[in-house]
Amino acid sequence: MAVEHIYPSPDFNREHKHRHNHSHTQHDHHHGPHEHCSRMTLREDGTPWYTAFPEPRSVAPRLDPEDVFRMLQAQARETTPLGSESGSDSGSTSSRDTSVSGVQGEVLIVDARRSDCTGGTIRGAINLPAHSFYPTRGVLYDLCMRAGVKMVVFYCASSHGRGPRCAAWLQDYVGEVGGDLQCRVLSGGIRGWVQAYGGDMIDGFDEKEWQSKYR
Repeated sequence: MAVEHIYPSPDFNREHKHRHNHSHTQHDHHHGPHEHCSRMTLREDGTPWYTAFPEPRSVAPRLDPEDVFRMLQAQARETTPLGSESGSDSGSTSSRDTSVSGVQGEVLIVDARRSDCTGGTIRGAINLPAHSFYPTRGVLYDLCMRAGVKMVVFYCASSHGRGPRCAAWLQDYVGEVGGDLQCRVLSGGIRGWVQAYGGDMIDGFDEKEWQSKYR
């Protein structure tokens, strides 16, 4: 079934032109209409917030919204909510600790927005603001290992700066400590998601909030 596009479209061509360009992680100062962080990314000394941390060495691959949408749909079908199935202890050999912060499934979505984290979040996403992510990336890695997560998909408003930077930082960490955890970036960010799917797979979706973002 076709999805009606009810919101003005971000420029996705601009997103894909830089797909494998390391400069994606340099766009935290993007001043276009799709990134709110231009007013909140400066430190007290006037430098960008990310200059307080090491520059990422990695470049995390990108996933289109439709790919992530299919992943979440499949995960929703395969994942049984805790306590919803009687006798769930019998015959279970899974080593995944699904009690870890409520994380379930092999794909974890991370919302890297901070004060602009409004209008809803992608279904099941956890909010880890980019500004404080680097010192805690090891904690997220440990959580993923305990919960059986195989892939972490990051996004911010339009995935031009904060989302790609956090994904790269986590990918760097995986390279340092070892493991096969995959780090990805949602192309277009949550704006691209809402453009493509409206409120589908959005927790706390506020249509008025999204409409006001484009006024």
